[in-house]
Amino acid sequence: MNLQQSGCGNDLPQDLVNLFSANKPVKICAPMVRYSKLAFRTLVRKYGCDLCYTPMIVAADFVKSAKARDSEFTTNKGDQPLVVQFAAKEAKVLADAALLVCPFAGGIDLNCGCPQRWAMSEGYGACLINKPELVSDMVRQVRNRVENPRFSVSIKIRIHADITKTVDLCQKAEAAGVSWIAVHGRLSEERHHPVHYDAVKVIKDSLSIPVVVNGDIKSLKEAKNIHQITGADGVMAARGLLANPAMFAGFEETPLACIHDWVDIALEHGTPFTCFHHHLIYMMERITSKQEKRVFNILSSTSAVLDYLNDAYRI
Repeated sequence: MNLQQSGCGNDLPQDLVNLFSANKPVKICAPMVRYSKLAFRTLVRKYGCDLCYTPMIVAADFVKSAKARDSEFTTNKGDQPLVVQFAAKEAKVLADAALLVCPFAGGIDLNCGCPQRWAMSEGYGACLINKPELVSDMVRQVRNRVENPRFSVSIKIRIHADITKTVDLCQKAEAAGVSWIAVHGRLSEERHHPVHYDAVKVIKDSLSIPVVVNGDIKSLKEAKNIHQITGADGVMAARGLLANPAMFAGFEETPLACIHDWVDIALEHGTPFTCFHHHLIYMMERITSKQEKRVFNILSSTSAVLDYLNDAYRI
């Protein structure tokens, strides 16, 4: 595992569940394939993000391969509080993966919401919402094998068309010892449909553990409104943060200072050009004209991007 500063596991935060005890929603950066890596987590933490997830990591590969561990999980001392999200379908494998990361993170999350075909065909992601006994067993085994009682074990789910099935899944996971549940308020087959916030409220009202709401949160004002509608203890954003990493600090669009911070952080972390550039494309979507986008989006080197930002924005 690539730990960018020595000793990052020596001073982990208090029980992550304590984050949810304040009378305001916890602001969370969602797990995003390719995007919610260390450099981006470092950026959003500067702008009001309370908790970050890693991208989804396939637990079986992570356990078997040192190469996978080095490439998939990078952290440092400032990267806290942190949840490592795993795709898994076997309790022992998930617990093995949790043991590997527990010195360096505050908790792990089991992905029960990814709707991509490859994940579901492999038995990962959203297909797990139809296997409540397996999900409960995975939670229970992690709980039994990780000795640190402050280590969190959460799940991130999508909902069923019959919400009673989702409530049953969540209540069984709660009985197994899950710390909190993040709910993307869409069915597995829904992509850009409206989010079913009413379903999230039903789930929240059925549990005694914290519930996090996810789906279409694109501004701090929306986050507060959705918190009020659902009663959720946390608000989780993905695309909203990609477009505006300063969203949780109350900015309506990405401020130039945030773009400047991204350049500094990305260069410091050695972020590959494609990732560095893609993040900037997302961040600048609302503040650039069509003509500017055409020019910026085809830039092909870090130096070209830096020259453009300097010429256009004095960054």
